[in-house]
Formats: sequence, structure tokens, C-alpha cells
Amino acid sequence: VQLQASGGGLVQAGDSPRLSCVSSGRAFSRFVVAWFRQAPGKEQEFVALSRGSAARTSYTDSVKGRFTISRDNTENTVFLQMNSLKPEDTAVYYCAADQRINLSDERLASAYDYWGQGTLVTVSS
Repeated sequence: VQLQASGGGLVQAGDSPRLSCVSSGRAFSRFVVAWFRQAPGKEQEFVALSRGSAARTSYTDSVKGRFTISRDNTENTVFLQMNSLKPEDTAVYYCAADQRINLSDERLASAYDYWGQGTLVTVSS
């Protein structure tokens, strides 16, 4: 499984860019797909995830109400719509996927075997 993330760039605070993560694998609808991010000088953190048919999503508290994860399983693509961006959202955003993730581990980067290359989002104030 190969993942390709895109959509990052230099944006202004309050902008609403959308990140995309395209998978080359089959049975994409069965995969849990998550977004993580790593800000300069900080540890990588969980942002959002979508399970399978997207019947279940989960977000870290700092992005709830601003970010929305969605997926198009026919196109093997997961999106992260980011609204009301803040300078503190500046980070490299990574998509990750795996087919079997325990609920207790779904926010842990170590639980995911497949990773995209990351896309940098820089939010200017």
C-alpha cells in the first residue's frame, strides 16, 4: 500500500485548505486512515481518523469543529478539510493507514504500517 498526501502550502490564518491522501492499495474501504501532524520542534500528534466506510470518525480536541475527515472509497482517497486555520496548525501533515487497528490503538502512530510522505502546511498570521 502506498499513500500520497497533497494539498499543503502556505496559507493565511482563517483559510480553509483541503488535504488529500490517495492510496494505491485494494480494499481501501476496509482501512482505517488517519492524519497525523508534526509541528517544528514538537512530537508527532494524532489529528483525525476515519474507519472503513467512514461510519466512524475521531478528532483530537484542538481540531474538533474546524477539521473534517472524509473519504471517497471509490477513488481510494481520504480528505482532511481544514477550516479556520490557526498559526499553531502549522505542521507537516501525514496520512497513515492500516487494515486492522484496535480501538485502543487508533490514535497511536505506531499502530499504522503505511504512511504517506507528508505535506507541509504553513499558516501565517
